[in-house]
Amino acid sequence: MTVLLDPECGFQELLAEVAAKFRESAKFWGSVQMALMLEGRRLTAEEELRIVNTITDNSGIEILCLLDNDANRIERCEKALNQKLMELSERTGQFYRGDLHRGESLESEASIVVIGDVMHGARVTARGNIIILGELRGTVHAGVAGNRNAVAAALEMAPLQIKIADVSRHFGDRGRKLGRGPLIACVENDSICTRQMKKTCLNILNFN
Repeated sequence: MTVLLDPECGFQELLAEVAAKFRESAKFWGSVQMALMLEGRRLTAEEELRIVNTITDNSGIEILCLLDNDANRIERCEKALNQKLMELSERTGQFYRGDLHRGESLESEASIVVIGDVMHGARVTARGNIIILGELRGTVHAGVAGNRNAVAAALEMAPLQIKIADVSRHFGDRGRKLGRGPLIACVENDSICTRQMKKTCLNILNFN
């Protein structure tokens, strides 16, 4: 989730506005866990903490970590998300540990997290989201029951093909990386689009 902050108003006024916004939308968000990006003004570490506390005190949101363009913070956030996904695995069971090699396939009736690499010639299929804590070089098909809101994400993306619901995109056989670092793929305007995960609303990762 990205929160745009007014660079002109006083900090106390800013906190009051953040509190009001999240109180008003608390029912919409429900109880969720997400990463947070704060944009629009420079903040000290203390100010960041106060904003995070204001959001959590006025909603059911649990902030897992803060994201920005700082490489060290991005690495820390990835570790925090990884840890949270590991905790989820104990409750959902929709996790696979290990690499998938050519000719191997994996299917899930919900969302699934692969803790490993999906190599060229391997395939992962899920009714929900597909999250790969490793490199994607094979084929993934998320939202197989027709859910175009599903996503596919990986720490490194050089896929053969990504399909979400009935929308697919072939990326060729050369294994070209689509970008640096974690990327997420989703359906926009009837096509598959990819973007950096650090600039995406991570709360869309619903593991039901």
